[in-house]
Amino acid sequence: MLIWIVFAVIATAVIAFLLHPLASGLARIDSGAADACQVYRGQLVELDRDMETNQLPRNEYEYARAEIARRLLKASEQQREERRRPPHTHRWLKPAIVFFLPLASIGLYGRLGSPDVPSQPLQARLEDPGRNIAMLIARTERHLASQPDDGRGWNVIAPVYLRTGRIAEAQLAYRNALRILGPDVDRLGGLAEALMIEAEGSVNADTLDILRQVLRLEPKNPRALFYIAVGMEQAGRTTEALADFEALAKLSPAGAAWLPLVNQHISANGGVPLTASGQKPDMTAAGGSR
Repeated sequence: MLIWIVFAVIATAVIAFLLHPLASGLARIDSGAADACQVYRGQLVELDRDMETNQLPRNEYEYARAEIARRLLKASEQQREERRRPPHTHRWLKPAIVFFLPLASIGLYGRLGSPDVPSQPLQARLEDPGRNIAMLIARTERHLASQPDDGRGWNVIAPVYLRTGRIAEAQLAYRNALRILGPDVDRLGGLAEALMIEAEGSVNADTLDILRQVLRLEPKNPRALFYIAVGMEQAGRTTEALADFEALAKLSPAGAAWLPLVNQHISANGGVPLTASGQKPDMTAAGGSR
């Protein structure tokens, strides 16, 4: 029932908005023509005053008066013409707007909408967000505001923050999840990624410490090994970076997706690209220096 009341209010407002120009258009035109006539009459009075005080040469006065009089005559004719115009020029538009617009709107909604579906209040949408990421975030934030020690909630929302570009919130969520739930490869890796995004790709000391925590839990984690090597490279520690990249290449399984990128860094640091088995690859497939 509420939806039809809303429809009625909206339809009434739209109809009134559309009918207003039809009802007041002639009055606005008459008013505009009358205003123009008044302006031109004022200009004639001012012109006569200038002539009387000898502020304007006679020839300029005659020319200006003729031009203003011509404009006044044109405006007066326009005003008379508009007043003679039949008042029902758009007679068919008014009933079309009043009757057709609401019927067309209701028919379109009945065809494309879902009038039989009950309305869903905000609380219900929060409880069942479906694929609505914004609603999922709002629901989780609302929950965490009342239960800030829910580590699982922080763990759920942290990667969502990261994917949606809310980097500061992602860092806070990952740190809260780590504090409450303890160290975990995924949580530590997510925090390291958020820190690197914030630092525009730089691997700083804080990020290196987190990456080393990942290696304590998973010594052969390729992501952590790669970014630690990148950190050495950024710090100008070329020898250590090369050794770390070569070690990662030797640990990588055949066909690893990250191996071409690792070989690029090996070449950039003066080494010879390696395959997963540690043998020199075909140089045409190894990738050039970065």
